[in-house]
Amino acid sequence: MTGPLRQLVLFSLLLSSHRATQPAYAQQAEAHVGRFYDSTGWTAYRFGVTRPLGGVFRHQLHADLLRRTEGVGSVAGLGIDVTAFRRGEEGVYLVAGLSGGLGSETSSDFGELWGSWSAGAGYDVFPLSFMSIGAEARWRRLSLGEREGIEVAIGLAVHGKKRPRQLRPSGSQVSSVRDQLSDSSVPVPQGINDSIIATATEAMGRPYTYGGTGEDGEGFDCSGLIQYSYAKHGIELPRRSTDQAREGRKIDRRLKLLAPADILTFSNHGGKVSHVGLYIGDGRFIHSATRGVQVSVLSPDDPYGRWWYKRWVGVRRIVK
Repeated sequence: MTGPLRQLVLFSLLLSSHRATQPAYAQQAEAHVGRFYDSTGWTAYRFGVTRPLGGVFRHQLHADLLRRTEGVGSVAGLGIDVTAFRRGEEGVYLVAGLSGGLGSETSSDFGELWGSWSAGAGYDVFPLSFMSIGAEARWRRLSLGEREGIEVAIGLAVHGKKRPRQLRPSGSQVSSVRDQLSDSSVPVPQGINDSIIATATEAMGRPYTYGGTGEDGEGFDCSGLIQYSYAKHGIELPRRSTDQAREGRKIDRRLKLLAPADILTFSNHGGKVSHVGLYIGDGRFIHSATRGVQVSVLSPDDPYGRWWYKRWVGVRRIVK
């Protein structure tokens, strides 16, 4: 077995054990291919698994393979990247990483140790809710020959998602509310709306956490709170606010038509949805914003609620 292949096989076993001990909803599998432009040029391959690290940060364990574009020379090894502001939605993020392993810049013997650091930025787009395509540009320094230069890459990521626990609403004998919602002839048990709201209000005071889903006592971002509140009662929603804004049934944007547990959608510029909240009645909604999980008033007359009222763009009803 050749050096690079051996490295990749060993790393695949490592990733398998890592996946077996971690919840699948929070991770994504990625593959990147790019070009490292030093004095000669290298083709770079990277395969890894990304998981939340806390706050705005994520980390990725990955296998690296770099081959000289012209001539003989290749290196293989393992590395770790840390990203900031990469939350599983379209947008810019920052990245920095360390890698190391065995290789040679003049042969295929894999007889020399090497190390590398890199830093830069990337951009993700989501053609599908479970898949993203991204581009990265980094400055890389490679210890072999003290090479350094710009590295650009494109990648494909497949995003896992949590399968929420199927819990029954209080006092209900229904095993799966989601199954009932798929059949309009079956009535939804009374109290499910209140149960969803109660779950959200139990999170009051939790901090706003970029990409947070409430697991292990962490905070929430806006769509994480909505997904969590519904999932606790057997209703699975997408992770991203833009996808949640397409779930259920559209309701006219009028206060008198709102019902408890409706999802309110907001946009800073009237375009793509950038924030979501859970309507709780009496013109109020609960959401996770910069002050953490809080209740706000949806009113043009409220000093704080006015800001949200101007950016309110839609309503989605998940539970009839």
